[in-house]
Amino acid sequence: MEVIGMTYVFIGVIILLILIYFLCGLRIVPQNYVGLVETLGKYSRTVKAGLVFIWPIFQSLRKVSLALQPLEISKYRIITKDNAEITTSLTLNYLVTDAYKYFYNNTDSVESMVQLIRGHLRDIIGRMELNEALGSTSEINAQLSKAIGDLTDIYGIQVVRVNVDELLPSPEIQKAMDKQLTADREKTAAIARAEGEARNIELTTKAKNDALVATAKANAEAVKTQADADAYRIDKLQQALDKAGDGYFRNQSLDSFNQLAQGPNNLVVLDKDEITDLGKIPAAKKIWDQSKD
Repeated sequence: MEVIGMTYVFIGVIILLILIYFLCGLRIVPQNYVGLVETLGKYSRTVKAGLVFIWPIFQSLRKVSLALQPLEISKYRIITKDNAEITTSLTLNYLVTDAYKYFYNNTDSVESMVQLIRGHLRDIIGRMELNEALGSTSEINAQLSKAIGDLTDIYGIQVVRVNVDELLPSPEIQKAMDKQLTADREKTAAIARAEGEARNIELTTKAKNDALVATAKANAEAVKTQADADAYRIDKLQQALDKAGDGYFRNQSLDSFNQLAQGPNNLVVLDKDEITDLGKIPAAKKIWDQSKD
């Protein structure tokens, strides 16, 4: 009976050890991951997310994320076509498309990808002058995305987005650019002031000329109006004199002689035909004064 009992205990222990061994071989691959199963250090198969079994001791499981990964490439220096030094930094998003290539084709696929991107960026900016590079960030992003394209596929990686965050010239160049910018602004301000003063002089001169022209026109119009009025009065005077009878002028002549006789200079010599015309003078003056009123 003791032998049988020992046998059952032994079998039970064996079963327990097998169960423990089996349980130790269970692995869980999370969502959006894949597993690389290695047998005695050699790649065996790729398993998807879920519960998988591997043989403990003989096999191991490496988990590789397929999710989108952000990466920031620290600042580094690049020389432009005109030998100016600028500092740049990038950010990118990548994901693993082939876990086997990502893990086995390179000792560090991410670092290799970064070096590839840096090399292409140096080539792109190295063919540009400083001012062109500083003003062409969008174009540089487009060229960089096109350049790296499918090249990172050898690492099992796909770069979804790459962006040049900043391009900064060296401090010495930045100071020179600031001075140039200040000089350009001062030049623009001086030109604007000069143009403003010239425009002000132009407007003032034009206003004075317009005023002189308006005054001249007004004076000319006043003279013309006065001349028209005088002509009108003369015409009316002539009409009145033409309508007056000879008796009226004789009476006016007698009044004129009376006034001359009362004055200190009372000697008047006239032809007999001009005596009657003498009366037209006070009559004309009287009519002229009435026309003014």
